[in-house]
Amino acid sequence: MTKPLTLAIFQSMMPGGTAYGSWRHPENTAPDYLDVDHWVSLGKKLDAAGFDFLFFADAYGSPDTDDRFFDIRIKDAGIGAADPLVVVSAIAAATSKLGIVVTASTTTEKPQSLTRRYATLDHLTKGRIGWNIVTGSGQAASARLFGEAMIPHDERYLIAEDHIQLSLKLWEQSWDDGAILLDRAAGVYADPSKIHDIHHDGPYFKADGFLTVPPSPQRTPLLLQAGTSGPGRDFAAKYAEAVFLAGGDAKHVAANIADIRERAERYGRPADSIKFLVGVGFITAPTTEEAQAKRGEMLSFSTVESAAAFYATLTGIDLLALDRTKPLGDVKTEQGQSGVERFSGADGVPPATVGEILEDYRRNGVNGSIFVGDPSTVADQIEEFIELTGADGFAIQPYLVPGTYDDFIELLIPELRSRGLMREQPEGSTLREHLFGEGRKRLPREHAGAQLQTPVS
Repeated sequence: MTKPLTLAIFQSMMPGGTAYGSWRHPENTAPDYLDVDHWVSLGKKLDAAGFDFLFFADAYGSPDTDDRFFDIRIKDAGIGAADPLVVVSAIAAATSKLGIVVTASTTTEKPQSLTRRYATLDHLTKGRIGWNIVTGSGQAASARLFGEAMIPHDERYLIAEDHIQLSLKLWEQSWDDGAILLDRAAGVYADPSKIHDIHHDGPYFKADGFLTVPPSPQRTPLLLQAGTSGPGRDFAAKYAEAVFLAGGDAKHVAANIADIRERAERYGRPADSIKFLVGVGFITAPTTEEAQAKRGEMLSFSTVESAAAFYATLTGIDLLALDRTKPLGDVKTEQGQSGVERFSGADGVPPATVGEILEDYRRNGVNGSIFVGDPSTVADQIEEFIELTGADGFAIQPYLVPGTYDDFIELLIPELRSRGLMREQPEGSTLREHLFGEGRKRLPREHAGAQLQTPVS
């Protein structure tokens, strides 16, 4: 049965964007990432078109100047990243429906400060904020910047578990519903009996006190996650309300989705309690020939060296130093295991050679799939992919900003709506309602955080 897709826009607050080298295109405004008008204009466009949310990828750190890819990254606008949380309020003030999701790491951010910022933003956005939970992206560079030893991959998920437990307590337990009285005549702003200290004595974080921000429209922001290593899938099954997956072979994507859904059920959550969004690029034009010409232009900017540099940033693995005719083999990395497992071969898909990984990254970027053609052709590709994978929607990776989105809005959205694949506007007023339906503003009762909730008044 046809159902509307969840559609997110994939962005990062940096000059290079998500398609290698495309910043050089004269119509690409991605290098304007430090201009607030750039983000306000983009937010208005996406809001008017009816997209569910704007997603910001983010990471701390930069490679060492002795890194073999340093010069490539600098020349190809792969370095220079600002803090996307700073622009959320500006985008929110200029929009009325568009959700905004920002990445933050449980390794670099303390729960006490992170929960305060996201609760504040949930108020300022009127419930349209989401947190993409990562344990560390570009972890080697981040650790170097903070002057810390790099934490092993699996231990980062133990930290994340402790982090989210404390975060949920702060959001869900600090204030009872109805605590704010705002009784000017009696001189009572809030009921002291409805504000509570929380106590947390975890292996990595400790806290005694309460979140100073009163309950926001969602209380807990929409929770998203992107890792697909073993620990990542288990963390997603327990806590995530939406999961980002790299594209690529539909069988592999389908297996990841099925595995996480099964794990979620073991945690007592319905299989459909998580929305799965696949990272995909869209290149469309009035005719397939024109779309293919745009695809060719996109690839003319992309090099194997840039692809290798980005892969090394994510995983710590230098593909250019390896035999391109052979698979990676049984490689383990403490930096980004999902980027390795994506090509390791499983679910009837053979392992990719190093050369194939390089070409995949050069052609498709981190998100892994590109749909190319006229609107009808692309819509057919979408329907086939959704049918094969069981995914719920897409995180749309741009080639040009805003050109990719203009084409999507003008050409593809009418086709999607005619097929029942996109709503006129997102449901409800909050981001959680956009994904799960009007009236579902707070964490559902099956979620691990539900036992922490105060009663809804």
